Amino acid sequence: MITLKTAREISLMRDAGRIAGEALLRTGEMVKPGVTTFELCQAAHKYILACGAVPTFLHYNGFPASACISVNEEVIHGIPSKKRVLREGDLVSIDLGATYQGYVGDTARTFAVGRLGDIGAAVQGHCEARGYSVVRDYTGHGVGRALHEDPAVANFGKAGFGLQLRAGMTIAIEPMVNQGRAAVRTLEDHWTVVTRDGKRSAHFEHTVAITANGPLLLTEACADV
Repeated sequence: MITLKTAREISLMRDAGRIAGEALLRTGEMVKPGVTTFELCQAAHKYILACGAVPTFLHYNGFPASACISVNEEVIHGIPSKKRVLREGDLVSIDLGATYQGYVGDTARTFAVGRLGDIGAAVQGHCEARGYSVVRDYTGHGVGRALHEDPAVANFGKAGFGLQLRAGMTIAIEPMVNQGRAAVRTLEDHWTVVTRDGKRSAHFEHTVAITANGPLLLTEACADV
C-alpha cells in the first residue's frame, strides 16, 4: 500500500534527508587510499547520532552496520570491515539512512578513490546509451516512516506506462549501474550483492517528494557542510 505524506510529514522527511545527505557527504570526503570501509561506516554512524537521528540501516533485518559500503564489483549491501582497505582506483558505493522523529532519509552515492572526480526509462536510457547496464534484481522504493515502502521504483521501463506519480508520494530513486552485464548474485554472508561477471558497479540514491509544485529533493546536503 502506498502511503501519501502530508506537508508536515514531508518537512520531517526533509530534515531526515538532510541529515542523511550530510552524513553521506562527510563520509565521502574521507574516501582515499588506506582508509577502511569500517572507518567510513563509523564516521557516518557518529555523524547521524550527533544530529539527534538514528542510523536506519543498523540492525535492519539483521544488517550489522550503519551503512552499506560496496567496493568495485559489489553492487549493494556490502558489509563494512576493518580488513577492507581502500586502494587507489577503487570504486566505493556508500548507502546510508537516517531516522529522525520517526521518518527516514535514504541516500547513496559512488566515490572514486584517488580520482577527480517518465524515472526508469530515463535511468535506463541514460546508462545504456553510454554502454552500461542497470541492475534489474533491485529497485528504488517508497520511503517514509519505514526504510522500504511501496511503490517499487524500477530503473528500467517504458515512458508513459506504470503507476501515476501523485502529490504526497515520497520515493527513493536508486539506480545501480554495472560496467558489464546486469546480472548479480548474493555472497554467502547473505547481504553483499556482487556482479556476476566481476566488473565494477556504481550506486546512487536520492529521496524525492512529489509535490503539487513538482519534485522536491529531500536528501540534498547543505553546501557549507
